[in-house]
Amino acid sequence: MRALSLISVALFPVLSGCVVETVAKTAVDVVSIPVKVASAGVNAVVPSQKKQDEKRGREIRKEEEQRGKEARLAEERCRKGQPLPTDTCAAAQPR
Repeated sequence: MRALSLISVALFPVLSGCVVETVAKTAVDVVSIPVKVASAGVNAVVPSQKKQDEKRGREIRKEEEQRGKEARLAEERCRKGQPLPTDTCAAAQPR
């Protein structure tokens, strides 16, 4: 019995360091969780500048594609001699 008590007393400083470290790490984790949750919520609600830039770039490309398609159709109508009143065939005809 005395040997068991002596071993327990001898190992107490070693084991107590592990316990303190574990408790400290757990306390840090518990404190940092609300910060992580709050920042994730803000990031989910507020779109980043990069996402806004990408969205605007897609919109611009789509508008350019539409203008190009309309220009090709107008050129085709002018070439066939069936222009609309809004077509500018003088600019589309080759010299």
